[in-house]
Amino acid sequence: MSELDDIRQALPDSARDIRLNLGSMLGNDGLPELSTDQKWGAALASAIAARNLRLTRTIEALAGAQTSAQVLEGARIAASIMAMTNVYYRAMHMAHDAELAGLPAGLRMNGLAKHGIDKADFELFELAASVVKGCESCTRAHVAGAKEHGVTVQTIQAVIRLAAVLHATATVLDTLDEPALAEVG
Repeated sequence: MSELDDIRQALPDSARDIRLNLGSMLGNDGLPELSTDQKWGAALASAIAARNLRLTRTIEALAGAQTSAQVLEGARIAASIMAMTNVYYRAMHMAHDAELAGLPAGLRMNGLAKHGIDKADFELFELAASVVKGCESCTRAHVAGAKEHGVTVQTIQAVIRLAAVLHATATVLDTLDEPALAEVG
C-alpha cells in the first residue's frame, strides 16, 4: 500500500490522529464491520465527495486492487448523484419553506435504480458521500435505507467513521503547499 503510505506521510504532525486512523481503517484488518466491497466502495465515494484529486486517485487505485470494476462504478455513481442531491436537499432543508419543499425536484437520478450493485452497499456509498457533503436529510434517508436492507448499526457507524477520516485527510491535504506534496510523492 505504498500509495496510501505516501498520503499518510504527507500529513503533518498536527494531523497525526488522521494519519493513524487512515492507516488502521484502510489496512488489511481495518473495519471488520464492512465487507471488502463496502469498505472500498465507501472509501471511494467519500474520497470523490471530499474533492481531493490526489486522495481520490490513490483510493481508486487501492480499491481497484481489492474489489470489482462494478463496485467502483457503483461508488462513482453514488458520489456523483449525491454531489447533486446533497446540495439540493440541504437547500430545501435550510429554506424551511413548505411550498418550496413540496415541489418536485425535477432532477434526473436514474443511477439510483441502475447502479448494478447490491442495494445495501449502494445505500452505504450514498451515506458516505452524504456524510462528507454534510446533508442531514440525505444522511438520515441513507441510514434508514441501509437499515431497510438489513445493514447493522455497527456497519453504518463504520461507514460514517471512514467518511469522516477521508474527509479530514482531504481537508489536510488541501492545506499543504505544492512543494511539500511534491517532496513526498
